[in-house]
Amino acid sequence: MKKNCKKKVYVGLAADILHEGHINILKVASKFGEVTVGLLTDSAIASYKKFPHLDYKQREIVLKNIKYVKKVVKQDSLDYRKNLLRFKPDFVVHGNDWKSGIQKKTRQQVINTLKKWSGKLIEPDYTKNISSSQIKNKIHKAGTSSDNRKSKLSRLIDAKKIVRFIESHNAFSGLIVENLKIIKKEKFIEFDGMWSSSLTDSAIRGKPDNQAVDYSTRISGLNEILEVTTKPVIFDADNGGKIEHISYMIKSLERIGVSAVVIEDKIGTKKNSLFKDQTGVKQDSIKNFCKKIIKAKESKISDDFLIIARIESFILGKNIDDAIKRAESYSRAGADAILIHSKEKNANQIFSFSKKFIKSKFFKPLVAVPSTYSKTYELELIQNGFKIVIYANHFLRAIHPAMINVAKSILLNQRSFETEKKISSINKIISLI
Repeated sequence: MKKNCKKKVYVGLAADILHEGHINILKVASKFGEVTVGLLTDSAIASYKKFPHLDYKQREIVLKNIKYVKKVVKQDSLDYRKNLLRFKPDFVVHGNDWKSGIQKKTRQQVINTLKKWSGKLIEPDYTKNISSSQIKNKIHKAGTSSDNRKSKLSRLIDAKKIVRFIESHNAFSGLIVENLKIIKKEKFIEFDGMWSSSLTDSAIRGKPDNQAVDYSTRISGLNEILEVTTKPVIFDADNGGKIEHISYMIKSLERIGVSAVVIEDKIGTKKNSLFKDQTGVKQDSIKNFCKKIIKAKESKISDDFLIIARIESFILGKNIDDAIKRAESYSRAGADAILIHSKEKNANQIFSFSKKFIKSKFFKPLVAVPSTYSKTYELELIQNGFKIVIYANHFLRAIHPAMINVAKSILLNQRSFETEKKISSINKIISLI
């Protein structure tokens, strides 16, 4: 077919890692007319596959410099219909690989929409033996740099409605976070990163959660997780220690590729916030805690490294006005996000806070840790202004009953046969590594 520049051709692409298959599609498309590429946004890609290595701007620059492409526009979901109705292309070109799988429904939507103006779907044969997934798997096996890992959290906050973290206390739990994914209602769902908890770091070493394990030891253990994963990490720094030590901690975390640190505004006796007895625990003054935030901000090198201020007002029996005052002050001091903590059985307390804080000119992204209000859905958090959710101790709590049950079974039966149906096979364990 001769090239007809008057005809409009639409091609939807993720183009995270451009390869021969993409070029073939664009070459075919250019034979039918002027090619407009609907480039999927970061959030659109994340809805059906792993978060892209390259951000939208980087991918856009590459595509704009390909000779077969006339222009590039945003496609903000896997659904083509919005852009098709806007541009009314004569042709849509896509490889025939979407006739099955997660994009099968999208394909039918395209066909139905094109019928409205007698448009046509062109489906060239899928280029064999090459795909973005194959290339990404190779990149994954090679690992990632500390800078690339560190920058992911900021990108995730911009791209996703909510960013999902779960506690990881060793390399094996990190591998679970790295590799686990599910498809629900044609949506790709995964954990976006790992939470390095002071509680779990202490518990796995058989020590109390009272800073008995120092930062150097924790960072050394964290390195084992970073060696085998690529996803971002948020580090739980308790109250950050002495202000003169914060610079050392921040530089150490940033150097190994941690994306964010959480510093809480409690001082005095170290006790887990979920304990009923908070005797000896006090809240730092706003003035002094702001100094910690400022020091942390001054110490970091990259804008990608985030400082998250954790407010303990509700834990210590203070009212919402105190929490709001602290949130605004900490934001002004340079906190990039606010973690509002609560040990209530429902989310009413934190939602009252968020509804008020959202109206503030000092509003920053909110972080939730729903350990006690576990019935709260992520959608409810999104609707109330929360951007990050941390499942703070669930892996640790999961392994305890599992190990107890296995141990009891072996003791009772004086053999391990009865446990086999309750535990993973060695092959499954090995396949994860």
